[in-house]
Amino acid sequence: MKKFVIEDDFWSLFPNARIGVVVCQGIDNMIKDENKYKDMIHDSEKEALKYLKNEEFSSNNVIKVWREAFQKFKTKKGARSSIEALLKRVHKGNPLGTINPLVDIYNCISLRYALPCGGEDIDTFDGDIRLTKAVGNENFITLGTDRSEPPYEGEIVYKDNEGAICRCWNWRESVRTMLTENTKNAFLCIELVDEKRVEEFEDALKDLAKLVQDNLGGTCEVSILDINNKEITIK
Repeated sequence: MKKFVIEDDFWSLFPNARIGVVVCQGIDNMIKDENKYKDMIHDSEKEALKYLKNEEFSSNNVIKVWREAFQKFKTKKGARSSIEALLKRVHKGNPLGTINPLVDIYNCISLRYALPCGGEDIDTFDGDIRLTKAVGNENFITLGTDRSEPPYEGEIVYKDNEGAICRCWNWRESVRTMLTENTKNAFLCIELVDEKRVEEFEDALKDLAKLVQDNLGGTCEVSILDINNKEITIK
């Protein structure tokens, strides 16, 4: 059995965080109707503008809370949360392209709720997946490079026995575990650091699970981890 475990060194920094997980099994992630996902993304981009009311981009609360979170651990210079990267594109009028159905779906949910969303292929995991502080020697190869760039010691990462899966919490993911058209079993997550948005966070998880099941079949199981519920079985 594979587990997802959030270790105590994460909770020491973020005792009030919540990590929502959707475990998808038996899905069909093959691209069949690219235009459907283009339209879905376009609608979500328009919806995301409501979170960017302040003219100064970094003053918007959905950006501020993650900048503050990233100040609590060692990060690569210039690393930003995934939701900031998405909203910056919307802010600049630079539309997202489609990648594959699962990624398109979680990007839509991320924009719709202004929360970081991510996903990995469960069948590529080596042992349990953990959200924790990096030792600093974890293997990590990201898209667009062929050399390992290990995380810093103390950096918040998702990792397994083979190495880091996502650096700087939700900034950059590993090629080794990324979702592809061949993915059948997926680990999707939504991350919350703003305690005032718990209801929206829960709605986002429900919407994510529903969108996956309605479009890709299979089964989806939703879990929420917090300081009192630190691990789940994912397969």
